[in-house]
Amino acid sequence: MAYARWRHILMESQRHALKAVDEWNCSTGNYSDFLTHMHRAWHYLLHAEFHKAKIDYHYRDPKTGQHQLIDGEPKAWEFDRCLRERFPDHQDPVRLNGELFVALRNKVEHRYEHNLKIATGGRAQALVVNYEQEIVAHFGPEYSLADRLRFPMSLQALTAEGREQLQEAAKKLPKHTRDLVAKFEAAIDPAVLDDLRYDYRVRLVPIIGSKTEADLAINFVKLDELSEDERRTMVQAGRLGTVIEKVKHVEVADKDKLLPGRVARLVEDQVPFEFSASHEHAMMWKRLGVRPATGAPDPRATNAKYCIYSEAFGTYVYAPAWVKKIVREIGTVEKYRAFFGREPRMKKVTPFPKRPGTPDANDAQQHSKSA
Repeated sequence: MAYARWRHILMESQRHALKAVDEWNCSTGNYSDFLTHMHRAWHYLLHAEFHKAKIDYHYRDPKTGQHQLIDGEPKAWEFDRCLRERFPDHQDPVRLNGELFVALRNKVEHRYEHNLKIATGGRAQALVVNYEQEIVAHFGPEYSLADRLRFPMSLQALTAEGREQLQEAAKKLPKHTRDLVAKFEAAIDPAVLDDLRYDYRVRLVPIIGSKTEADLAINFVKLDELSEDERRTMVQAGRLGTVIEKVKHVEVADKDKLLPGRVARLVEDQVPFEFSASHEHAMMWKRLGVRPATGAPDPRATNAKYCIYSEAFGTYVYAPAWVKKIVREIGTVEKYRAFFGREPRMKKVTPFPKRPGTPDANDAQQHSKSA
């Protein structure tokens, strides 16, 4: 069976991606080889995208309009040119991540490879994760490498001493390499520097408490689903390289959990309309699949992030995150209307008591008539 040319290009891209991660994960791997293979993997991936979309990714002579040739073959766009075409926004975190490694690729000195690998580890991990997301987004899940890629991870970051090693590694880099990264990132918006698509930093927090069947070895937390205080703590920890260690504590049954009535009151405090535990709340947990229906064979089959079944009391209790989820889903009149298909019951506004000596509307009308 003859495959389309874009598929052959894509297969070559995948080959280089797998070799790159092998270089990273191998104890005797070479960081410069990792950069070279990821550079080629991304380069071929974008060429495959352009070829499939029938976009000409070759240079043309500005006078004749003919392809520029090298050894008889049309000259294709370099990786950085492909990045600009694929991601036209110059502040796109995926583009900036790729451009950083274009700049670093030619700056790697063999004796400093280990230190550079440690100092740029999060950005390198983002380069790999972005690649996987890009290939799936454009060619479908059948081209995913998730079953063959092993997530690259620097073990130095798993201990409290790792932070000191990271700092020492950065200090040992050649001045021109440190200056390259510093100058490159000085022009980037701070919000982009914190974006996981630019710098994929992982915070490992041991899971404490009772284990459920839904638990995974690694759980990913989305920053946009955290409270402002939680987000601020996690972002600050990321900047400092903080290692969060397990704290020994005494378990308290259903700690910080809420009953439906309390959930409804907390929601009402944040919205301009009434929110009932027996009506709106019940509709929301049913529609969003937060917990099973009453009398279900397995009452513990809940979304543990928002709700758990208390066997001690034979009822469901809810996490504070569920209150935040409700407010995000139906917190405005427009969102309420879209979710429930009806108008909300607005809260009654209690008028302020009249201060002595202050004329009301009737007083003003009488004064106007007498005048």
